[in-house]
Amino acid sequence: MVRDMAEEYLSEEMTERLRRLRQRAKGERKENKRYFAKLARRTPKTLDATVASLHEEVFQDTDCLQCANCCKTTSPIFRDKDIERIAAHLKMRPGAFVEKYLHIDEDGDYVLNVQPCPFLSSDNYCSIYDHRPLACREYPHTDRKDFHKILGLTLENTMICPAAFEVVKRLKMALPV
Repeated sequence: MVRDMAEEYLSEEMTERLRRLRQRAKGERKENKRYFAKLARRTPKTLDATVASLHEEVFQDTDCLQCANCCKTTSPIFRDKDIERIAAHLKMRPGAFVEKYLHIDEDGDYVLNVQPCPFLSSDNYCSIYDHRPLACREYPHTDRKDFHKILGLTLENTMICPAAFEVVKRLKMALPV
């Protein structure tokens, strides 16, 4: 009973935090877009190292299990290797997995039919965690090499992921352009 009340409180608190995140991210979207445009034109040599360091800092204080907003609101891209691996784990044929869970989006990528992710449990754990798609493993992509190549994706992720938002906020302070 006490645990249920605590989980409900955390859920309400996280819901409010995510609502504020969306508001802040929308409010800072133009500023972030301008900042990223400048980064793209003149990419600092230290960008990847700086972003990786900020990623480590932010994720020391981030508990994705408290949020799971990415799993609740967006679909990862499923590559053929992901489909084969997950289907094998679920003891399904890849074609049956695709038919049950995926569709091809406007970009020609396999994505989930529904949100939240059907593999997300009520406690925000992933039932296929060890077999999850590469896109899930790398999310929010704030520790990738060639960070300048995913600035548009990062801008979108600031609307979804509190950690991505915080990395970008800190990046603007660490590398003013």
